[in-house]
Amino acid sequence: MPADDTPVRKSVTVPVTPDVAFRIYTEQPREWLPPEHTFIRNPESVTFEPWAGGRFYERGADGSEITRGTITEWDPPERLAVTWRIGPDWQPVFDDSGASVIVVDFALSGANTTEVMLTYTHLDRHGEMADMIRSAISRPGPDTLDRYAEVVKRHTAQS
Repeated sequence: MPADDTPVRKSVTVPVTPDVAFRIYTEQPREWLPPEHTFIRNPESVTFEPWAGGRFYERGADGSEITRGTITEWDPPERLAVTWRIGPDWQPVFDDSGASVIVVDFALSGANTTEVMLTYTHLDRHGEMADMIRSAISRPGPDTLDRYAEVVKRHTAQS
């Protein structure tokens, strides 16, 4: 039976404008990405290259790099889309042929308030891991978006 290809959506509202929300999301991923979700232990940096076709990658202190995905859309401050290269045992895969896509939309939802919505698409591309991944990202409770909201609060409190 083929895997379910229904997108999974999650969102959080943050007390900043879309341009600030987009900037923090794309410039501070090392802060909001849970340490247990990185491929390199204690990466020195986690970076989005700011263009379609750019990489989303980690760099270790020794200079090693692992590409987490490829930027498929770069439309600040409204949208970012990136492939998600995750494979068996939650290990990286090294091309986009088996990668799903995460679309991140930043929509003004009130005065200086932005809804940040993640839509996980093409999860079926993960093959036998698709259902496990869908279950993991569908669970309620604290997740990456909650960490991101805390990073937004911290950065805007410093302003």
